[in-house]
Amino acid sequence: MRIRTLEIGVGLFLLAGLLALLLLSLRVSGITAGHTDSYKLYAYFDNIAGLTVRSKVTMAGVTIGKVTAIDLDRDSYTGRVTMEVQRNVDILPADSTASILTAGLLGEKYIGISVGGDEEVLADGDVIRDTQSSLVLEELIGKFLLNTVNKE
Repeated sequence: MRIRTLEIGVGLFLLAGLLALLLLSLRVSGITAGHTDSYKLYAYFDNIAGLTVRSKVTMAGVTIGKVTAIDLDRDSYTGRVTMEVQRNVDILPADSTASILTAGLLGEKYIGISVGGDEEVLADGDVIRDTQSSLVLEELIGKFLLNTVNKE
């Protein structure tokens, strides 16, 4: 009887460990089990180099959403980014700016939203018109080197 209790205890401990591992892997991957209440915004960028789906969307350093899709707009030949923003952040003015920023020197890319001053607010399906594209390190180095070569 005592061996049976020990086996059940070990089995429960192993099951709890597997559940904890599953929960940890879901949290790290960014996949959520439940549906969060959010709305979609769109932004068009000339260059979205390094931005990926599931990148975070921040305002004042606080994560308020995530990038859900990146595709090419065939009319304007720019990158279209679809963002899901938390429903409780429904106060974004219509003239807000979306910028692709980098966490650190070579870190991950994310979208930072700077608040405008317009009375009208963005709603579900609206487009953020004022955008700043990603800074590509290779282009910056190339401009620096070419500028240095041209001076000599």
